[in-house]
Amino acid sequence: MEGSVKEREGARPRALDAATICEAFQLTVEDHPERVAIRTQDDSVSLTWAEYGQRAREVAAGLAALGVEKGDTVGVMLTNRPEFHFCDAGAMHLGACPYSIYNTYSPEQIEHLVEDAGNTVLITEQAFAERVLEVQGKDNALEHVVVIDGDTPDDAISLDELIAKGEDDFDFDAAWKAVEPGDLLTLIYTSGTTGHPKGVQLTHDNLASCVRSYDEIIDFPGDGRVISWLPMAHIAERNCSQYLPIMLGFTTTDCPNAKEVMGYVAQVHPTWFFAVPRIWEKLKSFIETGVENEQDEAKKAGTQKAFAVALKRVEAIQAGEEVPEELEQAYQQADEQVFSKVRALIGLDQVESVNVGAAPTPPEVIKFFHALGIPLAELWGMSETTGAGTCNPPEKIKIGTVGPPAPGVDIKLAEDGEVLIKGPIIMSGYRNLPDKTDETLTDDGWLMTGDIGEFDDDGYLKIVDRKKELIINAAGKNMSPANIESVVKSASPLIGQVAAIGDQRSYNVALITLDPDAAGDKDPSDPDVEKAVADAVEEANQKLARVEQIKKFKLLHEEWQPGGDELTPTMKLKRKPIAEKYSEEIESLYSG
Repeated sequence: MEGSVKEREGARPRALDAATICEAFQLTVEDHPERVAIRTQDDSVSLTWAEYGQRAREVAAGLAALGVEKGDTVGVMLTNRPEFHFCDAGAMHLGACPYSIYNTYSPEQIEHLVEDAGNTVLITEQAFAERVLEVQGKDNALEHVVVIDGDTPDDAISLDELIAKGEDDFDFDAAWKAVEPGDLLTLIYTSGTTGHPKGVQLTHDNLASCVRSYDEIIDFPGDGRVISWLPMAHIAERNCSQYLPIMLGFTTTDCPNAKEVMGYVAQVHPTWFFAVPRIWEKLKSFIETGVENEQDEAKKAGTQKAFAVALKRVEAIQAGEEVPEELEQAYQQADEQVFSKVRALIGLDQVESVNVGAAPTPPEVIKFFHALGIPLAELWGMSETTGAGTCNPPEKIKIGTVGPPAPGVDIKLAEDGEVLIKGPIIMSGYRNLPDKTDETLTDDGWLMTGDIGEFDDDGYLKIVDRKKELIINAAGKNMSPANIESVVKSASPLIGQVAAIGDQRSYNVALITLDPDAAGDKDPSDPDVEKAVADAVEEANQKLARVEQIKKFKLLHEEWQPGGDELTPTMKLKRKPIAEKYSEEIESLYSG
């Protein structure tokens, strides 16, 4: 790539130096009033930054009329849609703390968040209104429910009614100018693999520091395009499509149904795209299936040869070797004839950088996209670190690592290998949980992440696994279940999820689900399906140490859904609930 738009223009957005996200928002509105800020795929809604600013002002006035003040919280339970952005921004400009609720949450889960956050106002849409209104009827702080679409239910008000409540003499400028860097900007409720989620308190300074750090690594283009599609309750999406656009002037296209995101990518041609590993795994499978099903044998053979050349080149680069001139020429020809067309087809032909995170990514997946000319790079962060931590720089990606510490971030390893992190991106604490905060933060400000890591000679970090999730078998051997699961999932597109089990056992077993897209209407009990999965497990075992190998597995008939019993909303395994729910299946794998 020839360098970013920002490099060509030589401009640094003024908003990057703002003390608060409110100030950044106002600077971006001033600097790019006519640039599109938020849009839907069909442009039925397309708001410029000036219009976005006006909507935020109107919402702020309406919320103030309902009694929302600086320091209060405001709940938001919406899909990825334009209203999310300006409702969230409106609350922010009051000095309030808007937080998002996962759309999959039950009334009981919503109630817990409302009780913890203490918000009197919750903004939602028709799809979730019944659940939210059930919570409003309970004994908690929730007084006002705003429903932004459709017919307004009893005991709720519409978005238009909220805005109409705003008073003409409301001093919007005074409100946002009173916000300080150390004030709370948002709460991120960690979805958690056990127990109630904890409210991670993040300040304006936390988020501003995070955006500046990532901008220094990635050097985002000055007229960037991103897609909002992951849950806004997760720090990754809140960064990607709310705070980064505010500080950098991006155009955000909202995708309310995450299953449709690749169609959006093909239309938007984003300049930066972040996705969880499963999306990249599925995209890899989609492309490979397309090649395999190619009817023109000569074209199919040519594409397969191009991939072989490209992967050989990737291996050389990753090994730190100079790419032979003949191989480089062959790759450039393959790129022109094959890969450039694939990138354009899937919509990733204009990316400055693409990232993956939130869970371990199989190295084979990352190598595949590097072969395609898509510089997929792993990053690592947590809600407690504002989503920042480490990131592979686009110009030197080391596959199998999550990159070096981000600018402004210090990382060290404890004696047992636990990753400790420090910097302006560290949360101010867990809401209403001082004991948990004290358990997580050392006296001198280091956050104990719970991840086990290793540094290589270049200072790049590799995450081994969660400290509490390591498998320690009956012989005392430590193993990473995430690594085992990653290798097994990579062995076949048929495999959707894998849960490796073996703690205090003599060997490892696994629970496996089929990928619904790859399996289609195939039945898990079909002998051909069972054999295909068994072959994949055997193939994976050849890449694992003997002690890590899966000796037996159970192919489940159900699909594990994000936000369900087995997966968090960001598709992390809920290991303890899985062990409890499938205890009989697990025990059967160890009996006889």
